[in-house]
Amino acid sequence: LGPDAHNEISVNVGPARIKLGAHVLHLRGPHTQAQPLVAPTTGDILCWNGEVFGGLDIGNRNDGIELLNELQRQKTHDPRTYIQRTMSKIEGPYAFVYVDREQKHVWYARDYLGRRSLLTKTMDSGAMLVSSVADTADESTAWTEVAAQKIYCVDLNARTLDGGILEYSWQYAASGLEIGAEDEHLVLPFGRVDQTVDDIGPISDVASSVQLSDLAEFPDICKWQPYIDRLKSELTQAVKSRVDSIPPNGTHARCGVLFSGGVDCMVLAAILTTVLPRDEPIELFNVAFENPRQTKLQSLDSVYDVPDRKTGRLGWNELERIDPHREWRFIECDVPYSQVIEHKPHVQQLLVPSCTVMDMSIGIALWFASRGHGTRVTAASRTEYMGQSRVLLLGMGADEQLGGYSRHRSAWDKSGPHALAREIALDVERIATRNLGRDDRVVSDNAKEARFPFLAANVVAFLSQTPIAYKMDMRYARGVGEKLLLRLLARQLGLVQACVLAKRAIQFGARTAKMESSQTRGQDFL
Repeated sequence: LGPDAHNEISVNVGPARIKLGAHVLHLRGPHTQAQPLVAPTTGDILCWNGEVFGGLDIGNRNDGIELLNELQRQKTHDPRTYIQRTMSKIEGPYAFVYVDREQKHVWYARDYLGRRSLLTKTMDSGAMLVSSVADTADESTAWTEVAAQKIYCVDLNARTLDGGILEYSWQYAASGLEIGAEDEHLVLPFGRVDQTVDDIGPISDVASSVQLSDLAEFPDICKWQPYIDRLKSELTQAVKSRVDSIPPNGTHARCGVLFSGGVDCMVLAAILTTVLPRDEPIELFNVAFENPRQTKLQSLDSVYDVPDRKTGRLGWNELERIDPHREWRFIECDVPYSQVIEHKPHVQQLLVPSCTVMDMSIGIALWFASRGHGTRVTAASRTEYMGQSRVLLLGMGADEQLGGYSRHRSAWDKSGPHALAREIALDVERIATRNLGRDDRVVSDNAKEARFPFLAANVVAFLSQTPIAYKMDMRYARGVGEKLLLRLLARQLGLVQACVLAKRAIQFGARTAKMESSQTRGQDFL
């Protein structure tokens, strides 16, 4: 829950009684703005859990207020499609509820990539609930995640709730179509993944003989260079827009990175240091778990000497090397098994409606990492530390778009480049239906906000139009061929070690998987 403000209001709209409440984590504007927001002329009400990073000129003002004002302006011009027209130009993660008191409509939605949580359920009484998180009071009806590919409108003029829910779907823009040009449709700011595959022969004898341990002698780098430079530019824009608006925090850190030392978070950290003021520290949160099953199987110097801790330390050292003037705060978040048992019921409730063993393995790692309780490590000391950043950068979205999953390599191995292209397109299509809502619920519980630069609209647009052959090349070995474009950028940024680290899922890197038994499977229900 947002710790800075809370308010509730109740209104009668047509035959319905509507109660709205909001908790605020202050991250935009010069002062805390309580919600729900009420338009002074129409009485329309907005509950806004999101960030406007583009599409509206926000400046140093509160984006919720500016969005409400824009909705009111658009409503006077076109009361029929003003919601669609306004939301189609908003860039950023969001979930919202909007009450149009004049037309007796209640609108609600998540952004088109599903980066914010929004759940709904209908009670036995017929009452409809819309919330960022599930409650525990009534288990008789199940919560469901609001589909991110649509905006919903409850028409309170209808006789029944079922008959009064209208749906408006996001669409890919046709060639030459300006965003917002269609009357009814919401137009996505990026196109479908380009599945074009040029004829690809075997790696040349020269390329095969090159030692790619640090990508220093990568062949054909000149062909890749325009794509590397463009990815750097788009990611820099995405990171900058996601940190510039964070309010000052005194001498404290404003922004941190959930940090395993892998190539995704290393690139984000390396770009972050180029856009933040020089006197601001950057927090790197590295989580490790005491896993009793692994402890029995292996002899370790420390129960927290897990794979992500080892790569995290290497990554921290590499960041200090490329930018020695930045204050890098490396925080080791060590989690005893007793704390896992203590907090597991709470995390399980946050996961709802997600409910598998894998959801728990990932969710509990994100919860403890984003909490930020740990030990700050320097060359000379170890001190207890509480994370200060309210905004955390996460690397979600890189694997889907750049071929980071093992299934991508499997598709290549089994059926070649066309199958790989189809698999990438499918993964990008279903980003909105996967787990970002779950991750948002878990991180937000710690009064932190997760931001995903790899899922910024400009980054997705660039990667979607980039040929598959210039994003990955599975002819190279694991740790090189997948996410090759990102690895080449990492190498250009000076991240010599990180650029050739193979992907490792957080539940294995931090050791949250299979804590009690090796027999449990990720898809098993909790």
